[in-house]
Amino acid sequence: MKKVVADAREAVRDIPDGATLAIGGFGLCGIPENCIQALYEKGTKNLTCISNNAGVDGFGIGILLEKRQVKKMISSYVGENKLFETLLLSGELEVELTPQGTLAEKLRAGGAGIPAFFTPTGVGTLIAEGKEVREFEGRKYVLERALTADFSIVKAWKGDALGNLVFRKTARNFNPMIATASKMTIAEVEELVPVGSIEPDQVHIPGIYVKRIFQGTNYEKRIEKRTLSK
Repeated sequence: MKKVVADAREAVRDIPDGATLAIGGFGLCGIPENCIQALYEKGTKNLTCISNNAGVDGFGIGILLEKRQVKKMISSYVGENKLFETLLLSGELEVELTPQGTLAEKLRAGGAGIPAFFTPTGVGTLIAEGKEVREFEGRKYVLERALTADFSIVKAWKGDALGNLVFRKTARNFNPMIATASKMTIAEVEELVPVGSIEPDQVHIPGIYVKRIFQGTNYEKRIEKRTLSK
């Protein structure tokens, strides 16, 4: 099976309106910039996006929000996007806020074929409303269901034609579990290297999870807030 495609446009060609899409990245670090731009240009709409972040105004998922292509966000870190706030308060955007660790485990569990799990996070809060709560060894836990998507789009540092991926530093926080959480994972990489050039022990996600891969271009790698010491 040939996995290498020419570019982001070809990679996302069959993502339909109404799809559930898991999008890699931690804040703006390691987001699949090329795929997001291709979806923006394609005009795919009514998307449900599962992502740690909602981008920022004018960048990342933020551009999909600008064009009203997203109907629902399942996220944990959304505080850097003013448009997101406006759409939420106006009722134009459905939002499911999830504790960050719970979101990571929901995706990991989904990729592992585990339908649900118990966690103490959120017990006694709005997060637990309508959910099953059990007590284990004197402590209460809330039942959380796993997350899977129709498509996953991730960004890696290196990848080969078989789809083996290597992530770098902070980009490793959400991309790996998102890569496992759908049946159609699309990976964009900074470097597309020959098969055999990645040491087996360096592989973070094996190629069995990846269906399409391409070398991305023109990465901005924005920093949300730059703080310098005085």
